[in-house]
Amino acid sequence: MDKKKLISIIVPCHNEQLNIEQLYSEILSFFPTKLYQLELIYIDDGSSDETLDKIKILSENSNFVKYISFSRNFGHQNALSAGLDLANGVCVISMDADLQHPPELIPKMISKWEEGFQIINSVRIDKNIGFLKKITSRLFYKVLNFISDTKIEPGTADFRLLDKKVVETLKNMPEKHLFLRGLVSWIGFKQEKIEYIANKRMQGKSSYSLKRMVHFAAIGITSFSTKPLKISIYIGVIMAFCAIIYSIYAIYASFFTEKTITGWTSLILTILFIGAIQLIMLGIIGEYLGKLFIENKNRPKYIINESNLK
Repeated sequence: MDKKKLISIIVPCHNEQLNIEQLYSEILSFFPTKLYQLELIYIDDGSSDETLDKIKILSENSNFVKYISFSRNFGHQNALSAGLDLANGVCVISMDADLQHPPELIPKMISKWEEGFQIINSVRIDKNIGFLKKITSRLFYKVLNFISDTKIEPGTADFRLLDKKVVETLKNMPEKHLFLRGLVSWIGFKQEKIEYIANKRMQGKSSYSLKRMVHFAAIGITSFSTKPLKISIYIGVIMAFCAIIYSIYAIYASFFTEKTITGWTSLILTILFIGAIQLIMLGIIGEYLGKLFIENKNRPKYIINESNLK
């Protein structure tokens, strides 16, 4: 009898002690263990609660449960990267620990993979999520798709299946500022999508604050497009043109009319407006320069404190 294929499931965790055991049970309920061998890898992203302890207990009782524990919090994308780097399966499924990614889709993903698809993305239908998150998510994807040549369908999540060949391709990309949704879309291969309705978070509180979401959005936009830099040039040209027109008007009014430009209000408003535009443009340029600065340091994307993976 042929040895069953090994499929890896990677789960980034940050302060998810209340969800670890339930997710484990849900995955076992839906994973086709009769057809495939399971490798379940939890990535503890610097949790401050008992997340790692819960994972260790599971690993002691189940030899297919593996864990990676970071020395501190390195972020969700770097946790996913660590899972991809160390997974041993012929394909890898990534999902969050909060049970919002439905484990019942796992068999369908595997079935699509067996049909020949190398990437199976999941696309969230906007139900059971907050109004603010729904609006900001749509706005983010509209902006990203407008300024970037890499198109990502709104609602695309980090709940996906990747063939081993795709995983090896991603591992050879040494980027430090990771935006895996963009990279997965950019690399090509034969892709398919599955729509799902996100479950409500069962336990705990999301670690994705508004600040983190804004930071994530900035990485996504600047990782796959230089259009913001081009936009800054266009705005600069427009502002210079407006300044020339206003200067011509000021000279004409001074020499050929009796009007006198004595008020300071218009001058202050003009200075403030131009100054604000300049600061915005410098901020955009600074974002790209900052990325170059971090990339050139060549620091590791994550540091593993302990693991039971061999």
